[in-house]
Amino acid sequence: MKFIQKIKVKNKLGLHTRPATSIVKMLQNCQSDVHFVCKNEVINAKSILSILMLAAKKNTAITIQVEGVDAEEVGVKLVEGFETCFGEPF
Repeated sequence: MKFIQKIKVKNKLGLHTRPATSIVKMLQNCQSDVHFVCKNEVINAKSILSILMLAAKKNTAITIQVEGVDAEEVGVKLVEGFETCFGEPF
């Protein structure tokens, strides 16, 4: 299965340590390969360092790519996380 969706970073401070940690925790039990595509860079979304290296600020466009057995479920969870700023205030 494959899940691909484009989203925008809504967090005031962009993808800093707190949301990056939430993403990695969310993905630690997922069986699929998860990548973020941002500014012509493709990173492994299970790596906190890779997420932080993107230096994605607020309103940065990111494409979520998930491939594997639980792709749909993982993709939907990630989109929901981005929509809700991973629990941070808007």
